[in-house]
Amino acid sequence: MGVITAGMKSHRVELKFNIPARMDFVNITPEVVEAVRASGVKEGLCLVNAMHITASVFINDDEPGLHADYKKWLEALAPFDPSPQRYQHNRTGEDNADAHHKRQIMGREVVVAITGGKLDFGPWEQIFYGEFDGRRAKRVLIKIIGE
Repeated sequence: MGVITAGMKSHRVELKFNIPARMDFVNITPEVVEAVRASGVKEGLCLVNAMHITASVFINDDEPGLHADYKKWLEALAPFDPSPQRYQHNRTGEDNADAHHKRQIMGREVVVAITGGKLDFGPWEQIFYGEFDGRRAKRVLIKIIGE
């Protein structure tokens, strides 16, 4: 069991987005790297999470073909359909039931170890914000704890 020492630090940053497309992916790795640097944490954890139920944060390769494949796959699993016939959620007056499903598949957050003051990634890993119901203001939380 770990013990919190007097050297424990905590750092919080919010990123703001207003993506013009209904669905898109944005590489936010540089912003997360900068938050880790600004935190001064050398050993710890970095949580990055979407603060909206129609957006996602995930880790994968920054390769355009893969991103196109994700979009096609997600649309096949949960197609956009604003009508209330396909999705009961849209009977509430919303038109974004598909976006809730896409977020559930892609996930809410990631946690990355910080080692030697840097994100401890595997090869090709990058952090992405996934938008599934764009055209409005949304946020991502970066929370860093450690020593």
